[in-house]
Amino acid sequence: MSAHVNDSAPMDQRARLGRRAQLLAGASVSYNAVEAVIAISAGTVAGSGALVAFGLDSIVEMSSGLIILWQFRHHVPESREKTALRLIAISFLALAAYVAVDSMLALFQRHTPESSPVGIGLAIASLAIMPVLSIAQRRTGNALGSTTVVADSMQTLLCTYLSAVLLLGLVLNAWLGWWWADPIAALFIAAVAGREGLEAWKGENCCSGEG
Repeated sequence: MSAHVNDSAPMDQRARLGRRAQLLAGASVSYNAVEAVIAISAGTVAGSGALVAFGLDSIVEMSSGLIILWQFRHHVPESREKTALRLIAISFLALAAYVAVDSMLALFQRHTPESSPVGIGLAIASLAIMPVLSIAQRRTGNALGSTTVVADSMQTLLCTYLSAVLLLGLVLNAWLGWWWADPIAALFIAAVAGREGLEAWKGENCCSGEG
């Protein structure tokens, strides 16, 4: 589907949807900023590659929200659609490359991270918050016919999946001493981020599903 704002909607409705997209992007940026600080700090203390990768993913999601805000501050948001989507794709691909290399090194070096109660709590919080935000973003994106808003909702949904993977890796390491669960979780984050980056580059996230 082509990347454009839904022309079938009245002008005032499109304006309201545009404002809603900006509000949701702002909420995403705010939460991901807090999430990134906590995850990277806790991950550095515990030596957890998965937590650090999760924090870096939060920074990418935060940049995605900022791109949405940049796009919709233009009086013709759809004119910035392709550029915005490419920026989102590049940020995800860069994240995937970094996390993949770091995780493989951790596996080869048999790095054993410490347990992280803070990280476990953060993962649980994200599991509760991100699905709600993703649904709201997706509905708004579908109504607008905006590729970037839908892509942003997919990234928020991705954070939900990654929160579950992160939680599993942290719990297995803390309770069973399975050190390898942490870098494996990080590799999963890298793989999914890479896939999302490629799909965003090709524009395959646009307006599919009911939301």
